[in-house]
Amino acid sequence: MGISEALEYIQEVIQRACLRSGRKPDEIRLMGVSKFQDIHAVEEAWRAGLRLFGESRVQEAQEKLAGFNRTHPGTELHFIGSLQRNKAKAAVSLFDCIQSVDRDALIDELGALTNRRDTPLRILLELHTAEETKTGFPDGDSVCRAAEKALSYPHLRPGGLMTIAPYTKDGGLIRDSFRALVSLRNKLETRFPSCDWSCLSMGMSNDFEIAIEEGSTLIRIGTALFGER
Repeated sequence: MGISEALEYIQEVIQRACLRSGRKPDEIRLMGVSKFQDIHAVEEAWRAGLRLFGESRVQEAQEKLAGFNRTHPGTELHFIGSLQRNKAKAAVSLFDCIQSVDRDALIDELGALTNRRDTPLRILLELHTAEETKTGFPDGDSVCRAAEKALSYPHLRPGGLMTIAPYTKDGGLIRDSFRALVSLRNKLETRFPSCDWSCLSMGMSNDFEIAIEEGSTLIRIGTALFGER
């Protein structure tokens, strides 16, 4: 199955998941996780209609996608990996959104780096919900404090939350992970009503149907779209 056919199939699965959960397909954004894929695969996905891409290594993204936005109109690039502070400056100049903001020190770094931007940098705060992963704020209280810190920087714009569910066949554990993110989003909307918390980035190739059923608004698809790396 080629990338175009895979994209069409994924969109059909999204539609079925939305039908089961009483949602509309246009509520779900589909990201192609293009890390470790070459530029030809990204271009093929773009020609098939995909406009949102996620990368997890700054240097790889710089080498592969620098200038891609200019030559491919409508493209949006998100960083979804663990961002080291020494790579933050390059990330700020390349990406439209940093999804994986997982610690206070990174917020301070991004806040300092964006103080001269014409437009705010969009960020998502990552909640840790899976024991096998090491990234993400440990609980809702720490995310709330991080949100307050981020909002103190005029050129940072929190836009929602991100999480990685446990890699398991236990659907209950996966749903618990996603429900924790939805619950935290609701809490943030009450505490910071002037901020848009609508983006819930949750769901990958192995669990995106469950994520949609539980309220995801952005799914991150790599293997199911591009194939094994």
